[in-house]
Amino acid sequence: MYYDKIGVTVDIVIFTIKNDDLQVLLVKRKMAPFKDQWAIPGGFVRKEESLKNAARRELEEETGVKDVYLEQLYTFGKPKRDPRGRIVTVAYYALISSNRIIKPIAKTDVYEADWHSMYHLPKKLAFDHDHILDYALQRLRYKLEYTTVGFQLLPKKFTLTELQKVYEIILNKKLDKRNFRKKIASLNVLIALNETKMEGAHRPARLHSFKEKKFIFPKGVI
Repeated sequence: MYYDKIGVTVDIVIFTIKNDDLQVLLVKRKMAPFKDQWAIPGGFVRKEESLKNAARRELEEETGVKDVYLEQLYTFGKPKRDPRGRIVTVAYYALISSNRIIKPIAKTDVYEADWHSMYHLPKKLAFDHDHILDYALQRLRYKLEYTTVGFQLLPKKFTLTELQKVYEIILNKKLDKRNFRKKIASLNVLIALNETKMEGAHRPARLHSFKEKKFIFPKGVI
């Protein structure tokens, strides 16, 4: 029996929050196909690599960051998604606090890497990457409903206002301050620290940290 050869790639949707905006790292391709178009960072899986190790390698090469939240998103395999042949991609998404980001690195097959707002993406993206990004945003919003995944976008110490802002940016809508804080408090996932931070002209706000062992939210909380 004859089987056509199928290539396997990994693509990594790397989210962060910068300037009160949900942003994603994109790279501009140096080579065909889709030369000069923006794309999600990624590459072919090496023969000796597992899928996750390939994703972690690509993540570190593109951002200089490792040991971050990384989760498999979905497998995209439409027959004509890649003009080079039958190539299936396994997409992952990563969440990185902006204080851990270094300047993005452009690799040999790209000549530019930069952050873009998820709400103002380039008009044309390479391959089916617009579809992958839409799917990743939907997954992230869904995960906010029943996990503490949003905490991965915060520094280790944060105020409740900063926490609420992360949720509002991802959901792209305002949340009621009193209800949000009441629900967060009921989950018992935060540690109130004996430290404060100035927020504008208001009085100092208490800093909090996350109880890392408490990861799962009851479904439908936020």
